[in-house]
Amino acid sequence: MSAASPSLPAASDDPAVLRQWIGRREEATCTLDEAAVAGFEAIFATGQGAGALGLHWTLFTPCPPLAMLGPDGHPPRGGFLPPVSLPRRMWAGGALEFHDALRLGDALTRRSVIRDVVFKQGRSSALVFVTVEHELTTGRGPAISERQDIVYRPAATGPVSLPPADPDRARGEVLAQIEPSAPLLFRYSALTCNAHRIHYDLPYAMQEEGYPGLVVHGPMQASVLMQAIARKSDAPLRRFSYRGLCPLIGGAAPFSICARGGEVWTEDEAGRVCMLAQITLAQVSLAQVSPAQVNEALPGAQPEGGR
Repeated sequence: MSAASPSLPAASDDPAVLRQWIGRREEATCTLDEAAVAGFEAIFATGQGAGALGLHWTLFTPCPPLAMLGPDGHPPRGGFLPPVSLPRRMWAGGALEFHDALRLGDALTRRSVIRDVVFKQGRSSALVFVTVEHELTTGRGPAISERQDIVYRPAATGPVSLPPADPDRARGEVLAQIEPSAPLLFRYSALTCNAHRIHYDLPYAMQEEGYPGLVVHGPMQASVLMQAIARKSDAPLRRFSYRGLCPLIGGAAPFSICARGGEVWTEDEAGRVCMLAQITLAQVSLAQVSPAQVNEALPGAQPEGGR
């Protein structure tokens, strides 16, 4: 049984109400311990330990009581995040700047602020975008600066229509292929305490939210993109800016990690670009990173092929 907290405000679609959340701040602390690193490595097998890219998304994850979760598995809104009435919440994109690698035993502090709440009209419905900024620090100083973009959408009224692949898009080099299996998605949901049912409950994902299958997490996609480029490169990743363009559906068919110039992306079996990112390395160019260097380190990795 789910129940809303009586201390939280009612959901609203009033811009004046929701924009009152701009400037709201939150601070969280934790210690980067061996259990956190082991849980991440059990999925991604980066071999990078506490310095693995994407590990920070598995820290500071709120884990509210089960009774507080909504029908979709999300916790109630109106605490740190504004109480947007639109029911579907998705990770739309964001940007990262890396200042210092995390280390085992680091005492971490994350300071977060709601930077903006914007109402937009999409192709078929109204959307609300919430921008959150995070500053992650250690005892040595700044570690990661992050902008996170969250989009809220109306309830599904039918099957989600995936766009066709762009036939005019220049093809990239396939660095690796990953099978987005149900166990992989479940393990990542568990690691991040993300109970959104589209990632592990197939009947719910298809019947209630209209997806053709389970949905691959946005931060998981971003993590494997960063790992594919930066894990074996000759210089650390400095900046990573990404946005989701199309849901990436899990299942038996592998998805590809592709690259061209300063762009990397996930691409499904139909050739659709699902997440697109721009990268900046400290010294080396993307062209210096070969598929053979990155392929063996990724979860569910398969031999690379051309697309």
